[in-house]
Amino acid sequence: MKIELKHIPPPEFTFVEARPTVPVEEYERRLSTLYQAAQVDWVAVYADREHYANLVYLLNFDPRFEEALLLLGPSSKRFLVLGNEDMGYTSVLPTPVELVLCQTFSLGGQPRGTAAKLKAALAGLGVHFGQTVSVVGWKYLEPGEGDDSGAPAFIPAFFVDVLRALVSPGGKVVDGTALLMHPERGLRALNSADQIAAFEWAARNASAAVFGVLRGARPGMSEMQAMRGMGYAGLPMSMHPIFVSGKGELNGLRSPGDRVLEYGDAVSTAVGYWGSLVCRAGLMLGEPDWSFFESIVAPYYHALTTWYTTASLGVTGDEIARAVSRAFDGSPLHSMLNPGHLTSYDEWLHTPVRPGSDEKIASGMVFQSDIIPTPLPPGRALNCEDTVAFADSTLRAEIRARHHGLWERVQGRRRFIQDALGVSLPEEILPLSDGVLYLPPFWLAADYVCTVADE
Repeated sequence: MKIELKHIPPPEFTFVEARPTVPVEEYERRLSTLYQAAQVDWVAVYADREHYANLVYLLNFDPRFEEALLLLGPSSKRFLVLGNEDMGYTSVLPTPVELVLCQTFSLGGQPRGTAAKLKAALAGLGVHFGQTVSVVGWKYLEPGEGDDSGAPAFIPAFFVDVLRALVSPGGKVVDGTALLMHPERGLRALNSADQIAAFEWAARNASAAVFGVLRGARPGMSEMQAMRGMGYAGLPMSMHPIFVSGKGELNGLRSPGDRVLEYGDAVSTAVGYWGSLVCRAGLMLGEPDWSFFESIVAPYYHALTTWYTTASLGVTGDEIARAVSRAFDGSPLHSMLNPGHLTSYDEWLHTPVRPGSDEKIASGMVFQSDIIPTPLPPGRALNCEDTVAFADSTLRAEIRARHHGLWERVQGRRRFIQDALGVSLPEEILPLSDGVLYLPPFWLAADYVCTVADE
C-alpha cells in the first residue's frame, strides 16, 4: 500500500444543535431486558458524576454532584435513590421510576437528617435476607484479576457492604456489570438505529470542534486561545478537552494551558462528546517534513487504513489486532493500546479488539478507530481518531427508513473516503464523524492530507 500526500479540500464540518432523542419505548425495553437477563431478585446500578454512562443508557440520567443508585426489583419495581440536589434534576427522566431521597448521597455539610439512611432506605424498598442482588458498577474484573472475580469490584465498598448486610444470611451480592458492558454480549455494546443517530450527532459536533481547533491554531497563540476554535456550546462531554504542544516529550492527556505555540511544534487536540471522540495530532508546519512523513506518517496511515478495511461483521478482535500489527511491520511503530474500542456515553466502553480475542464485530457496535502510534521521537505527534458504526443489512435499512438525513450523510462520507482518499470501506461500516480518515499531518497546510495511491 502506497501512502501519498495530496491537496484534498476538506469535507464540510458542521455544528449541529438539534439533537436526536432515544424513544421512551427504548428506555423501557432496556430496563426490562437488563432485569430479565440478570435472573436475580434485585439489580442495583451505581452511578456518580464520573461514572454516569450506565445510568444514562438506562434512564437518561447523569448524576449532578452526587451518587445515585437505580434498583430494579420484583413485580417491575423501579426505584431511583438520590441525594438532595439530584432530586431536583429528575425532570430529565424519560420513563416513570419511584424517587427515593437518601441524604447519605448528599454532599458534606448539606441537610442529612430528614430522610432514611441508605440501609434503612433499601430495607424499606424490600431488599432483605436470602435475596440475590446483581450490582452494576463502571467496569468489572476479568478472570484471574482477583480472588473473586464474581464479586462487585468497581463500586464503593460502602454500597456493597450495605447490600451484603441486608441480604445475609442466605443471600448474595454478585457483579452484574458485564450484562451491560461485555464487549460482545453487553446490552450497551449493541446500539439501535435511534441510538446511533444520537451518537452521530455527537460525532458531527466533535469533528467540527477538532477541525475548528486544527484549522485555526497558529504560532503565537496560546493553547487556550487555539482551543477556543472548538466552539463549545455546552454539549455533555465524555472526556476533558485536550490540547498539547511542544518540542520535547508530550503529555498526550493534558488540558490546554498558557503555553504559546511555536512553528515546528508537535500538536495534538481531542474532543469527546457523549457517543464520540475525535482526535488529530501532527506538526505545526506549513510544508511537509518528508523524513517524518516517510518514517512515521506513511506507516501509521497504512495501519489506520488496514483497520478500516479489515474490521467488518463477524471478524474477531484477534484478527483486527493482528492485521494492524502486521501493517506496522518494517516500521518502529505499534499501537500503544488496543487498536479500536467500543464507545458510548463513556469514551471507552470495552473492546473486543485484543490479541487472542474470539469476540466478533457485531451489528450495532459503535467504535473508536483508535490507533495511537508509539514510540514517537521527541517533538513529534500523530493521531487520527474517529467514530464509526457497524450495521448489517437489517439495521442499515432501519437507519435509512428512520433517519434518512443520517443515511445520506453516511453515504456521502463513504464516497468521499473512497473517491478522495482512496480507501474502500466494507459496506457495513458507517462513518459517523465528518472527517473519518481525513488526516492532515502538517497543521498549517491543513488541506494537504494522507491518501492511498492507486497501484
